[in-house]
Amino acid sequence: MDLFTAAAKQATYCIFYLHNSVFPPLLSAEEERECLERMAAGDEDARSQLIEHNLRLVAHIVKKFESSGVGRDDLLSIGTIGLVKGISTFRMDKGARLATYTARCIENEILMHLRSIRNQRTEVSLYDPVGVDKEGNAVTLMDILGESEDTVHEKVELEEEKRILLEHLHVLDEKESYVLRLRYGLDGCHRLTQRQIAARLDISRSYVSRIEKKAIQKLRRAIEEA
Repeated sequence: MDLFTAAAKQATYCIFYLHNSVFPPLLSAEEERECLERMAAGDEDARSQLIEHNLRLVAHIVKKFESSGVGRDDLLSIGTIGLVKGISTFRMDKGARLATYTARCIENEILMHLRSIRNQRTEVSLYDPVGVDKEGNAVTLMDILGESEDTVHEKVELEEEKRILLEHLHVLDEKESYVLRLRYGLDGCHRLTQRQIAARLDISRSYVSRIEKKAIQKLRRAIEEA
């Protein structure tokens, strides 16, 4: 299984995991090293174990962006994709700690998402606060847009993940497919929050969340069986 297929498969599973607010405990240093060695040897179960046991890191980093105006569920979904990418591309011989490396990947993924929606918020000042840094200082959109584009992952990875998801959308019913196309910007759709989709369909946000969870479960099964 190539990296992109593994990332898409694990992202759908972990997003569902996070929506249920269930966080496995952190691995010990010895357990983490063992999993990393197994993953380097091609063990997919080791990759999954590393991802699942680092979900708390996503929830922790998301707290920094809670004042961004983006819903917590959306931030968790985006952050999880960053975690999957971080785990999948981590190399023990580079000298970095896994937690440090994956934290950067998670933050980068969230920042990329904030950049992608900035055009939908033209009425918001670039100097409005959207979060705080580790010292508690306000972070503005201008700060975010001014950061380096030297991210860990290139845009082509996101496009490949979208391609994999599109190949399996046929397993969903019409409403499930429509919701996921809007949630993740598939088929040229603009990425929307659950609240925005709810307003468009004239249904509750919680109902949109249920539709998304069910669709993700179907996609996960379809990708696993592919």
